[in-house]
Amino acid sequence: MLSAKIFPCVLCVLATCARAQLTSSRLPAQSERIVIATSIVLDGKGGVLHNTRLVVEDSKIVAIDAKTGPVDYDLRGLTVLPGWIDSHVHIAWSFEKDGKNGGPAGTDREAAYQVAANAWATLMAGFTTIQSLGSPADIPLRDAIANASLPGPRILTAVQPLMGQGEKTGTPDEIRAFVRKQKEAGADVIKIFANYSVRRPEMMLSQDQLTRRATRPRNWACAL
Repeated sequence: MLSAKIFPCVLCVLATCARAQLTSSRLPAQSERIVIATSIVLDGKGGVLHNTRLVVEDSKIVAIDAKTGPVDYDLRGLTVLPGWIDSHVHIAWSFEKDGKNGGPAGTDREAAYQVAANAWATLMAGFTTIQSLGSPADIPLRDAIANASLPGPRILTAVQPLMGQGEKTGTPDEIRAFVRKQKEAGADVIKIFANYSVRRPEMMLSQDQLTRRATRPRNWACAL
């Protein structure tokens, strides 16, 4: 039995270009209207659309109409679905030259190439949004992608995680100061290590340290 051809990233023109047959001699600018012809569309809500066209403006689907034209990208014969989301990645990490150790490595220039390559590979794998937990290197990468200077997925970053170390972690006030510092640095989420791991379930932060905080960012990503 033939397997279905899955083509993720409806909302990402770069990913579309990788598989689609261009019917135009140039790529449309982001602000232009884009029409995508499709055979099968998974709408992300459990529904399946057949033989229709997607109208995209400013990176958003504004209409679904089989009669809309002319077509900019012909994806008939492929399956189109919304871009995927990965809620836990480390986009700034790469394997070192020995092929074993993961993490930021090499010179600043090498690290810049690595994170840019990671972003491109992630996008081409179909992920249009990721949550990176976290690294200060996420910030310039996130902003470059948002400004269309580099291709990549939308990035939510924790910048630096809060490492639970018992009393050494600090008082609730000191922890709040750490959270505010990350927020000021551009953090979208805060990652906290409340315990060691699933293999060592003992807590590294007290309940008082976890609950008494003056500010709450948009999200807390708790590593367990």
